[in-house]
Amino acid sequence: MKIAVVGTGYVGLVTGTCFAETGNDVTCVDIDQKKVEKLSNGEITIYEPGLEKLFVRNLKEGRLRFTTSLEEGIKDALIIFLALPTPPGEDGSADLKYILGVAEDLGKILQDYKVIVDKSTVPVGTAEKVKSMIAKNYKGEFDVVSNPEFLREGVAVEDFMKPDRVVVGTVSERAKKVMSDLYGPFVRQGNPIIFMDERSAELTKYAANSFLATKISFMNEIAQLCERIGADVDMVRRGIGSDERIGKRFLFPGIGYGGSCFPKDVQALLKSSREAQYDFRILDAVMEVNEKQKLHLVPKIRKYFNNQLKGKKIALWGLAFKPNTDDIREAPSLYIIDALLKEGATVCAYDPEAMNNVKQLVGDKIRYAENQYECLKGADALVIATEWNEFRTPDFLKIVSNLKTKVIFDGRNLFDVAAIRELGFYYESIGRTPAIPNQ
Repeated sequence: MKIAVVGTGYVGLVTGTCFAETGNDVTCVDIDQKKVEKLSNGEITIYEPGLEKLFVRNLKEGRLRFTTSLEEGIKDALIIFLALPTPPGEDGSADLKYILGVAEDLGKILQDYKVIVDKSTVPVGTAEKVKSMIAKNYKGEFDVVSNPEFLREGVAVEDFMKPDRVVVGTVSERAKKVMSDLYGPFVRQGNPIIFMDERSAELTKYAANSFLATKISFMNEIAQLCERIGADVDMVRRGIGSDERIGKRFLFPGIGYGGSCFPKDVQALLKSSREAQYDFRILDAVMEVNEKQKLHLVPKIRKYFNNQLKGKKIALWGLAFKPNTDDIREAPSLYIIDALLKEGATVCAYDPEAMNNVKQLVGDKIRYAENQYECLKGADALVIATEWNEFRTPDFLKIVSNLKTKVIFDGRNLFDVAAIRELGFYYESIGRTPAIPNQ
């Protein structure tokens, strides 16, 4: 099939590359000339494990191309994916100006039947708005489909190539046939393509992410309770996760969720609910819990140092909101850094992928280390904010030799409490009893 993907951000680039990998002819469109030049020259613009290999191969084979011309990009395409930003406004609503702007442009240049697919996460009713915008200038046949993405940063290629399910919102039989043919190679093992109306598909994405965010915030509340009553959140997690009605995933406590999806989608669903005059009280609580959880380690650090953080050097492992990505949007690390700096501490950070992004945002307010151990030199404490695999089994002798004091505040529960106590560390984590060295 001939496909156009408008927008070469995270979703657009993964979508275009993965469709090309199954033999489709894909043209990606973006207004950023420099970005298009980089991509056309084989320089990938995002970090996502496994993507670069597919990107380079399909670019070389000629199945993947890039252009700044919308007209050129869609000319031969049967399917046009809109993978454009929908940033949250001040009131939490998704800003549709980019999607509706492209829809208006499409209406001026369409000449034959196309399937226009909303791939971006959009509020209920967006498909109707896109259809109306196109129809202002184009009176021919076309269909607008909602096809929300369910990509997890860090495993997006696997998610796309082997999806749990594909959700397609359309009442058009013609569009259903096109989308069935397109996604057929991705569901050969029997995972479903679920067809529904456009509004239900739009709501499905928000409902899925908001439910997962709710599980995370619930476990963080359980962790808070564990700390107060002397229970162990790891034991509780295993106890409830073995119940197949609950499941094991998204039950790990930590310092809150971040990224581009959960915060934005929970906000947007809450805004849509209010517009529908429904008080979605659970989502208010989810957001409140998450905002507080991002700073949960800071009072622990402050208490350990007797409210005297001025002049203390804190080493920080992890800047990305999760491992295997360079995404720092709503990352808990940024909130921790801001709080520590306000109290007069200095921060030296290390992250395998996200440091350049943080430099652009934070600048020289903090120091950046070449590796995780250099980060520790002369530090009064180590704070862990992202659960990168390389942090899970570190060289503790190197940690001891570099840290000024054997103190760790772990926001991701990477280490066994008893084992790290034996190593002589003061260790605080989330929802577990602190490890205090034997005197």
